[in-house]
Amino acid sequence: MNPSSSAVFVLAALALSLLVGCERAKPSPSAAAASAASSAALSIDASGCAAQRAFERLDARSLVPLLPHMANHQKQNMRDHLLAVQEIVLGLGSDDFGAIERAAARLGYSPQMGQMCNHMGAGAPGFTERALAFHHTADGISSAARARDRGAVMGALGATLRACTSCHEAFQQRVVAESAFPHTPP
Repeated sequence: MNPSSSAVFVLAALALSLLVGCERAKPSPSAAAASAASSAALSIDASGCAAQRAFERLDARSLVPLLPHMANHQKQNMRDHLLAVQEIVLGLGSDDFGAIERAAARLGYSPQMGQMCNHMGAGAPGFTERALAFHHTADGISSAARARDRGAVMGALGATLRACTSCHEAFQQRVVAESAFPHTPP
């Protein structure tokens, strides 16, 4: 392995250990060696975990326990929500009501979206209700776009963004192990 490959390996190992989290009691000898070898390149150490825990204690939002793949899926959905809002705003700028309606449809309610909200909110009282309210509120954007009512689109977009920000003010993701995830009955 050449020095450049070694550095990439060490950084990748360090990044993976950070993704796994600060909960590890004792790193394996190879992880400890990788961490020691990369300390010159990165100044991330155990104090970073302590700082993360201190930060988490300051954040009073309710936790939404999610499995890693669920948390990732939810973040991908949130990013698409932001893209949809961007497309709605761009559509408003050019009075492209078709584009507004298509973008708003990605935010709106569907039975599949309802099922996903119920599943993801299983361990966080009040989360599912807020998530469903967000999607139903977004349906107003589509209705206003179909009516070609620019003012109503803006009003519905504002209400949707209020639902969005109030949910983010109340809840935060917490990635948990399978054993800690609250499964809903079938």
